[in-house]
Amino acid sequence: MTHRRPGHGPPAGYREELLPTMPSLGKLYATAMARTGRLVLAKPVAHDLPKVALRVDGVRADAAGLSDYQHLVGEPGTDELPAGYVHVLAFPLAMAVMVREDFPLPVLGMVHVANRVEQHHRLDLDETVTVRAWAQEAREHARGVTVDLVTEVTYDGTLAWRGASTYLAKGRPPKGLPLRPATERPERADRAERPQPPSEPTAVWRLSGVAARYAEVSGDRNPIHVSRLGARLFGFKRPIAHGMYTASRALAGTPAALRRRPFVWTVDFAKPVLLPATVEYACDPSGQHAVWSRRSKSVHLTGRVEAL
Repeated sequence: MTHRRPGHGPPAGYREELLPTMPSLGKLYATAMARTGRLVLAKPVAHDLPKVALRVDGVRADAAGLSDYQHLVGEPGTDELPAGYVHVLAFPLAMAVMVREDFPLPVLGMVHVANRVEQHHRLDLDETVTVRAWAQEAREHARGVTVDLVTEVTYDGTLAWRGASTYLAKGRPPKGLPLRPATERPERADRAERPQPPSEPTAVWRLSGVAARYAEVSGDRNPIHVSRLGARLFGFKRPIAHGMYTASRALAGTPAALRRRPFVWTVDFAKPVLLPATVEYACDPSGQHAVWSRRSKSVHLTGRVEAL
């Protein structure tokens, strides 16, 4: 039996579906492209988010994949799974929720606007885990609808890691989709005031080719990241960096002492990073960090690591 912590696990009324293996992201993106086209053309009356939590047992990290990830984002080469890599491990199941026929929003074109990760205890390469994923809390937003895709990773029946990724579906909300007021969520992704960049960077990142490399490591080949045409179709002049690449690289630069014990890692994504780019990064001893454009000073993300 899985030991639940208060406030964790899917909402009441959700049923669980067991999948035999972790889905293939390549096949999921093909499904997403087909579904997005149908939703745009048909514009059906939407229903609520699917009341289902998908589950896969027996999930293990890949040693070569972990090494490639660590090298790419600047994590040390150990058997410990960084919090950002656990997101990579669990993401296909969250994607499987979003491409279901009963998921009411078009997946392609959705923008990752915020992320919250709770790491309750470290996971290692040789451990076999269970992953669950579901969607919850469709909310009003000034530019459309936001929804949380939640993933939980348990080891030996105990919650080890929990991630909530907030996505924005731009445009008029689908008719019939029940929405909560945005004011019900204190960590709103549509904050009126954007933060200013720190006065001095602690590092300068020159980003070229990182989208292709992160796509290879993570399997996330969303067209907005890996295709100039795909990026233009969704309103970007050039391909953009994966939000979780910049966030995970920023996490790797935070003080290691903050991540030795259970911690919460929060990220707000602001302006996307159009590639290639030169960006600046800063992190203070308390775990607050930011990434911003060296030229325009536009902030791309702000984050924080603190004790759980």
